[in-house]
Amino acid sequence: MTATSSGATGDAEAGPGADELSQPGLFDIPPGARRTPVRVVLLTGPSGSGKTSLTGRLGLPVVSLDDFYRDGDHPELPRRYGIVDWDDPRSWDREEALAALLEIARTGRAEVPLYDIPTNRRTTTTQFDAGSSPIVLAEGIFAAELIAECRDEDILADALCLWRPRLQTFWFRLLRDLGEARKPPLTLLRRGLNLARIEPGMVAELERRGARKMRVAEAEQYIRTLATPHRP
Repeated sequence: MTATSSGATGDAEAGPGADELSQPGLFDIPPGARRTPVRVVLLTGPSGSGKTSLTGRLGLPVVSLDDFYRDGDHPELPRRYGIVDWDDPRSWDREEALAALLEIARTGRAEVPLYDIPTNRRTTTTQFDAGSSPIVLAEGIFAAELIAECRDEDILADALCLWRPRLQTFWFRLLRDLGEARKPPLTLLRRGLNLARIEPGMVAELERRGARKMRVAEAEQYIRTLATPHRP
């Protein structure tokens, strides 16, 4: 009797059986259990919507997702109007950008590229360090491409789409691009007019992907609150 009882106890302590292990969701990691030391705010919106100027005012660590563009001689770059279409996500290395954000969220550091837009190429790499900040901003027109994966990996603090009237966006974008000599003036004007035309649909698509549309001032106040440590 004692041996039988001991054997039964041993079986019970051996852990779950095959049937239990095969039950879907039985050992799923609960939400928040994998929470990382650093959380990511994805900041997207049309080119010229104020992403870069906002991140400058906030003073938080920033990953510029534009630095993950592919070099201009990459064989699979999409083209439009006879030139590379830099507004197409295929011109951008999504997997590399995601890997960098995951490493930053888990360790606070990552090696990231630096991209020179006028020459369409990466010039070097740099070591990104989040320091003691619990929040890192990742900004760029393709940020929404990463929403689903960042949410699945539990590193997403929020995803925001900056928005303002498209005539303002057109004007600010043109002034910036001309000032930085990003491309020939005629190319910038033609690109800007096309972007203004498709902007409402673009914003709607970013919302569909999970980004919350906000005015710049509202987003600035919200992110400051998000980055402020909450005391019990």
